[in-house]
Amino acid sequence: MAPAILITGAASGIGRASALAAARAGYDLIAWDIQEEPLAELATRVDVAVTTASFDVTDGDARRRALDVARSSHPVIEGFVHAAGVSGAEPISAFTAESWARTIDINLTTAAAMTHELSDDLAASGRGSIVYISSVEGWFGHEWLPAYCSSKAGLLGLARAAGMELAKRNVRVNCVCPGAIETPMLQPLLDFAEFTERTISRTPLGRIGQPDDVADVIMFLLSDQSRFVTGTSLIVDGGLTSIGGI
Repeated sequence: MAPAILITGAASGIGRASALAAARAGYDLIAWDIQEEPLAELATRVDVAVTTASFDVTDGDARRRALDVARSSHPVIEGFVHAAGVSGAEPISAFTAESWARTIDINLTTAAAMTHELSDDLAASGRGSIVYISSVEGWFGHEWLPAYCSSKAGLLGLARAAGMELAKRNVRVNCVCPGAIETPMLQPLLDFAEFTERTISRTPLGRIGQPDDVADVIMFLLSDQSRFVTGTSLIVDGGLTSIGGI
């Protein structure tokens, strides 16, 4: 039985691309997402063992039940990719505690909770690796996205701190920081030609990124090719942040 990679937010975008890439690399999959039908469709696209669960990943009790089921089918969990996320588009002038808490909970707190919950599994594998999906907006601000920017910056700090502790157990922790990637989260902005044209003009590689562009970097961080890389982040943005933020 092949080792498994657990991926949250696996039904769409970067999470789905990562799941497909992991399956191509021969990993079994533990795929979680709140969207049931796209998750079921994903399972039909791969030729490896897949355990899926559809639930709100911030629900600790549901998460632990799903993890118990996953462990029964996948005794070796080697990697964890936290791709579940929301944008929480709400400027400080319209701040609500509920929206702020929801964004932080999904994007950051769940990443920390699951790192805690999976640390023994990953350590037991002998080559555990964790990848959080941060963002270039963890480095640059955006007036409409204070909670999102804060949560993504928080993942950078979490990777450094957890990476320091878990290195003693041979578990690596890193972030990827995507730029403008064609995903359901960004699609409402990409539907505006002016935004798309402006973003492409400010991206040295001259295009909007694709989920596979990020998934390939995630696979690098999950693999032995990155065996001496931990507590850091890799920016995947076509050079956008060599000029400025989105």
